[in-house]
Amino acid sequence: MCQLLGMNCNVPTDICFSFTGFQARGGATDVHADGWGIAFFEGRGCRLFLDPQASSTSPLAELVRHYPIRSKNVIAHIRKATQGAVGLENTHPFMREHWGRYWVFAHNGNLSGFAPVLDGACQPVGQTDSERAFCWLLQNLRQRFGHEEPDSARLFAAIHQLTLAISRHGEFNFLLANGDWLFAHASTRLSYVVRQAPFQEAHLSDQDVTVDFSALTTADDRVAVIATLPLTDNEAWVDMPAGTLWWFAEGAPVQTLTTVAGPPPQVKN
Repeated sequence: MCQLLGMNCNVPTDICFSFTGFQARGGATDVHADGWGIAFFEGRGCRLFLDPQASSTSPLAELVRHYPIRSKNVIAHIRKATQGAVGLENTHPFMREHWGRYWVFAHNGNLSGFAPVLDGACQPVGQTDSERAFCWLLQNLRQRFGHEEPDSARLFAAIHQLTLAISRHGEFNFLLANGDWLFAHASTRLSYVVRQAPFQEAHLSDQDVTVDFSALTTADDRVAVIATLPLTDNEAWVDMPAGTLWWFAEGAPVQTLTTVAGPPPQVKN
């Protein structure tokens, strides 16, 4: 299966430290070697980098790792192909315009028999179940709300209902963002950590790299990092129970809805 990485902040922040550990999982410390991608929201714009090569050996990934792009919302993905050949058109994240802004989506899992009718307004370019699910989500949001974007609370409730429908077809861990917020669904496995004052050192699990965030931040900064597996070995990551949908804004979880019954969150030290 694939791996996901997301970041949601209250001030524009770079993701170089987290991406350094995440990059290694694409063929070095893990087997996800079928491509990678990352999207950075900047105002109403979005920078999207995609590469069908393994992230651990990708020159483009090396550029991103050393390029301190500051963003309030980031989604990254490393792929282990299940549906669709290895190729640029099947590399996550996927991006579409919707309601006059960019939306970005990445998926970890496998949806069996998911072949919805699409009305043509949003069509997949590649062959993945992931891009098909993204197009179906946007199609249903447009049908429900028309041409005017609803407030975030109504939108989160609608995404919850659509997630319930798709999840019947299999594993559906995903990250979805539009520049203002980030939604995360833990179908099977996802964790998050919130970094805020008092900031401390963090050490990567996949690389021998340590950063002292107290030297790089202000007292008002807050950053939520979401990953398939914790990226550091000395921070208190929170396991997101299987079958939960999360809304992150301004660097913190805002609301959680259940998509199946599950245990309460467990803190992982």
